[in-house]
Amino acid sequence: MKKITTLLLLTLCTISINAQEIGIQLYSLRNQFKTDVPGTLDIIQSWGLTNLEGGGTYGLSTEDFKSELEKRDLDVVSVGASYDDLKNGKVDEIIKNAKAYGAKYVMCAWISHDGNNFDIEKTKEATEVFNKAGKQLKKEGITLAYHAHGYEFRPYKGGTLFDYMAQHANHFAFEMDVYWVKHGGADPLTLLNKYPEKFVLLHLKDLEKGVKGNNTGHEDVETNVVLGTGQIDIAGVVKRAKELGVVKYMFIEDECSRVVEQVPQSLKFLSELE
Repeated sequence: MKKITTLLLLTLCTISINAQEIGIQLYSLRNQFKTDVPGTLDIIQSWGLTNLEGGGTYGLSTEDFKSELEKRDLDVVSVGASYDDLKNGKVDEIIKNAKAYGAKYVMCAWISHDGNNFDIEKTKEATEVFNKAGKQLKKEGITLAYHAHGYEFRPYKGGTLFDYMAQHANHFAFEMDVYWVKHGGADPLTLLNKYPEKFVLLHLKDLEKGVKGNNTGHEDVETNVVLGTGQIDIAGVVKRAKELGVVKYMFIEDECSRVVEQVPQSLKFLSELE
């Protein structure tokens, strides 16, 4: 209970950040949800956060999970969708899930590919899949956002595979995970400035100092550290995102085992930004 009390003391700082921007990706608390769904939602509520990115129900029915959310004034504003479902004609089901929560965003966090074999052919396929599904979602008032994981920053024609996607994204947008952008060899702030109209969502996640990235999209989750203590210019990204006005939500995503201790510290860091 001492932890929860400490979190409650931070609520006022959290609220001052701006409700438009800060939320949490529920995957951060996947281990806690396994044993106590209501208690985990209580933790989120104690942090002063109301905007969630998720879509799963952690063993509850959709109605029961929604009921637990409503008791705590929590709002799922973005839901996940798999690449294979987007590709294989299950967009109607994805729309149904998004509408069940009233979510205006659907995010896809991974493009299915064989091992570490990700190339321009796969990039073109994915871009076509996202444009087709995104057009369908757009008709329902929902924005599709692709969440790059780092392998998209491989070189291609003087730029990267991500450049191809961004330049051909006619019916979908992007969610920038600043950790994976950095880990994949790009710079989050530079990328945000290069495509200021393309990013509608952010994942705020910091990378431990000294960790060298790669183009696999994989890393030890324990390299997720408190915002502002790692390699990434979180303050600069947040400031620029606010200036641009295109980014609707910034979700903290902390996948490490210290998440319950680290998120309040990350919120404190964010609350102190000018």
